[in-house]
Amino acid sequence: MNQETFSNISKIIERDTKVTTYKFALLRGVIDIILENSPYIRIQGGRATIPTGLLVEKWMVYYYPIFDSEEYIPQIYGNANIAFRDKFLDVIRYYKEKGGLSVFYNDLKYKGIPQEIRNDFLALAKKMADTIVKMPMRYIGRSISDEYYSIFTYEKPRLRNISQEINLHWLIHQYGFFSIPIDYFEAFRLLGSFMNGKDSIFLKWAEFSVNAATEPLAIERVIGKVLISPITDRDVFQSKKIYKEVLNQQRHVYCVWTGALITRYEIDHMIPFSAWKNNDLWNLLPASPKINRLKRTKIPDADTIEKQKDIILHYWDLIDKQQPSRFKNEMQLSLLGEQSLINWHQPAIKRLKENCDYLINTRGFAAWHV
Repeated sequence: MNQETFSNISKIIERDTKVTTYKFALLRGVIDIILENSPYIRIQGGRATIPTGLLVEKWMVYYYPIFDSEEYIPQIYGNANIAFRDKFLDVIRYYKEKGGLSVFYNDLKYKGIPQEIRNDFLALAKKMADTIVKMPMRYIGRSISDEYYSIFTYEKPRLRNISQEINLHWLIHQYGFFSIPIDYFEAFRLLGSFMNGKDSIFLKWAEFSVNAATEPLAIERVIGKVLISPITDRDVFQSKKIYKEVLNQQRHVYCVWTGALITRYEIDHMIPFSAWKNNDLWNLLPASPKINRLKRTKIPDADTIEKQKDIILHYWDLIDKQQPSRFKNEMQLSLLGEQSLINWHQPAIKRLKENCDYLINTRGFAAWHV
């Protein structure tokens, strides 16, 4: 990674031609995937390779609240529409009375897309994937090179996924891979949280919509829509409720960080929600209220995880027995990636340590040690 890489990124954000928000969505999506330390990222041949389906998922989350807004928020100059807007509106209308973005995302990640909306979803996913590859991936970097696909390269899938269930797993394996140079990957990994902050990509996305609007549009309203998360307080409550129901069947509950027998406990996000908006069941563990207050937003370090791994695995096994489908799905998506679910215990602990090390040593979060 060198200074030229950072200079090029700045030029791309500031100087590349902007007729739509595609470029912002592409950069934001890539950065979010990298900052989440996705287990599907592969480093080989001086490039970082990522499933295009993960970008499709991000774009769906980003554009859903914008298209669902009662107030029109432009994403393109002129009278034209974003390429996949009409197809997305069909999906949005289906979920309108069912809970909106949160329910849609829950179906995509866990339950699978319902049969009655499947064809509309498939049409949306295909159009969105084609748009990503043929538009921003092709043109991004034109301010620093005359070549197309000068930064992003795309590899078509060798074999299409023929799974009967349409969900995030299906997306990941359906649309091939893209890659970026390792220098860009490292820059996004180190400084992506700043690039994706309010003062950069988020703000410029909102500014674009305000400038493209033909009627007065408050930038605050646009930022509010752009920043909407599919994970709600209700989702957090429901996940914690599931965990408590499992623990209530146990005679004894032990604090995950001290091993002490406790009569009162709180459900702790092992990796804090403020650091990683992850509400998976494997990330929820019982801790004494006092210890939970001390830990707060800190990240358990590798030594702590190793020291407490037996009790962590104990609780994971309890949840796995009670919620096997959800638990294994979340474990695969967040920790294991392409690794087999057979004998998952040690690989999952290893990946958990790596994620925590990354958050502490690269992202700069405070470490928690017991």
